[in-house]
Amino acid sequence: MEITTNKVFRHLAKSDKKIIAEQGGTRSGKTYNILMWIIFAYTREHTGETITIVRKTFPSVRATVMRDFFEILKKYELYSEDNHSKSANEYILNDNLIEFISLDQPQKIRGRKRDLLFINEANELTYEDWQQLIFRTSGRIILDYNPSDEYSWIYDKVVTREDCDYFVTTYKDNPFLDPTIIEEIERLKETDETYWQIYGLGQRGISKATIFQFQESEVPEDAEFLSYGMDFGFNDPTTFVEVYRKENTLYARELLYRTNMTGYDIAKYLKEVELKGIIYADSARPEIIEELRRMGIPIRPTKKGANSVHAGIDVLKRHKLNVIGDNFVQEMRNYKWIEDKSGKLTNIPQDGNDHLIDAFRYATYNVLAKPNYGTYAIR
Repeated sequence: MEITTNKVFRHLAKSDKKIIAEQGGTRSGKTYNILMWIIFAYTREHTGETITIVRKTFPSVRATVMRDFFEILKKYELYSEDNHSKSANEYILNDNLIEFISLDQPQKIRGRKRDLLFINEANELTYEDWQQLIFRTSGRIILDYNPSDEYSWIYDKVVTREDCDYFVTTYKDNPFLDPTIIEEIERLKETDETYWQIYGLGQRGISKATIFQFQESEVPEDAEFLSYGMDFGFNDPTTFVEVYRKENTLYARELLYRTNMTGYDIAKYLKEVELKGIIYADSARPEIIEELRRMGIPIRPTKKGANSVHAGIDVLKRHKLNVIGDNFVQEMRNYKWIEDKSGKLTNIPQDGNDHLIDAFRYATYNVLAKPNYGTYAIR
């Protein structure tokens, strides 16, 4: 049987590494050719194995990678209704079980072990998602993704590994594209430089889901001290930041990022800091704030109301931002708007790894905005 493939198929055929990362622009044929390799190479060389194909949400699995998989089987007359469990979203091919799952199915993520893992649009996942998946994978792992995030765990945690092969492809590597599609892609050169970089050239760019753009630079000597912010935690870290301002630029420095801190520990820490002004802290812990205030520490609860998180984000986005500190940088890189099940962005920020960002919001919102039950006015 004669099949048509591109260089993505050849990458997989030649690589002997455990992990293969396929980064590419739009219409480079990444997903299609990975599926072709699974169907025409891997399942013919292996039997009795479990192959997992995963994406973040199941509607996106069904609309993209699953649809392509069954289109390939039918195109090459390999599809059998008897081998297809539509209720379980599984298919048997050459005695191999191929399952389609998503991150919104935790029972399957933590379920059976697998021999081969294919993560489609891997940049939609978090690093924690990645770890959950690879811990249950005994064999090879394939990722594909558009490089729509300038910063991603993929660049820091995956492509730097010695057991990973990293490839970049573009639409020019797909010889089967219709000329009209090529014309539309190349039109991005003139209409959207960021989209051209990401989807045309397959190079890293800034995702529209990313909430903040920022830089990493030290506080200038002539910057004005603004305030401190503190977010309380115990299993989560307690965080403390100091914020400076110069013209329309804010500089926020990470001073504390530590778990298992009691009120006594926090008081002891703050007593050793030469404070320059007021601390605005998480109002969800009034007992800690009152305890610290009675010890003479200048601390106030942050004012909260309906939409105060969005108002605080808006205050920050009206400034140029600089942050200092490794944990701070990681939080800012990974702070994004949540996508709904259809893949559309919502106006809800991701919660869970934003402890320094929360402290940053408290420090600035209470000084640069006038909270009033969810409405605010910039001074």
